[in-house]
Amino acid sequence: MKQAELPPEAVSIAAFVPLMQTFYDKVGLHAIWERRRARYAELTQAYHEPLSKMTFDTEIYLKLPSSGYLGRQFQVYLDAMGAPGQVNARNYASDYYVVIAPSSSLKMQQIRHTYLHYLLDPLALKNGGSFKRLEPLLDQVKSAPMDEAFKNNISLLVTECLVRAIELRTTSSRMPEAERLKSLDESDQEGYVLTRHFYEALIKVEKDPAGLRAMYAEMLDGIDIGREIKRTAQIQFSNEAAPELLHLASPRNERLLLNAERRLAAGDVEAAQKMAQQALDEDQEDPGRALFILAQIATRNHDMEGARTYFERALQMAHEPKVIAWSHIYLGRIFDLKEERDVAVDHYRAALDVAKGALPEAKTAAERGIEQPYEPPGAARPQQ
Repeated sequence: MKQAELPPEAVSIAAFVPLMQTFYDKVGLHAIWERRRARYAELTQAYHEPLSKMTFDTEIYLKLPSSGYLGRQFQVYLDAMGAPGQVNARNYASDYYVVIAPSSSLKMQQIRHTYLHYLLDPLALKNGGSFKRLEPLLDQVKSAPMDEAFKNNISLLVTECLVRAIELRTTSSRMPEAERLKSLDESDQEGYVLTRHFYEALIKVEKDPAGLRAMYAEMLDGIDIGREIKRTAQIQFSNEAAPELLHLASPRNERLLLNAERRLAAGDVEAAQKMAQQALDEDQEDPGRALFILAQIATRNHDMEGARTYFERALQMAHEPKVIAWSHIYLGRIFDLKEERDVAVDHYRAALDVAKGALPEAKTAAERGIEQPYEPPGAARPQQ
């Protein structure tokens, strides 16, 4: 991994790596690991079945298979030398990590909390335009004891409330009515004031075969912001809140890129290029997506080499499956036009690997590219 792509906490100790490599060799850590490998395997196996069950049950409840999350990863690590029962969770870009130290009881609730964020955070990004009208609610929770990140970002607050509502819905059958209501009250008092709305809205999701992905926007639209503001104004916030397990990287502000995509779709290439370049220069949004937009603009301008450079750079930095798949497809077409068929087919195959089961249009385009070389519809090939 390039140093510029390292998580912030890792950058400051990057120079420590060569020393660790030397230490590893001198003390024979590999031999020590080999002697303990069987024990680590036992620990891993103890978590494997309940972890698989948790992910399966969660996806079934939400009707939201993680197989559609190509280009992202959720990983659980066992730290056998950590304090017993300790759980540490982190989110960097589109990747989520949980580090757990074994104990007498499996900390499945904490792992599941992070897994829910892994599943739900992309839905918030996809529906970012729906959050603007909810922002006045942030003024009402300024004095709440929850983490400051939730008070300043409506997307984070909405997702955390939805996570809590799902946790309550899926455990409420085993909870007395009074305890369930108490949990909802505690969420209100800690500042997670939309938990109650989502708890009730999930009843419809449970009954509808479409699942959460299809009904997410409807759940947001169903929030009566005026009523919620009035209700929140009556809440007596508590003095402290339970610490948030997952240390979330704040979602990047994607307004520039969203507007760039809209301007490009409307044919305003110049404005789209300025916005995408600004997003790339300021490094406040997804660089892979910005490079993909610039590559599309170069394609429209018949700048084949410029488009190729941008698409290749986008592949180096992109996390979104859609960006990765279509970058490969466009590169395949470029190499077809350059009459480098073998390279083109390699890109089409790479796109097909990413697009299977999740991106039907990209899948079709990749399959067509594998079957026959690309020819621009109704136009001569652009000059190289």
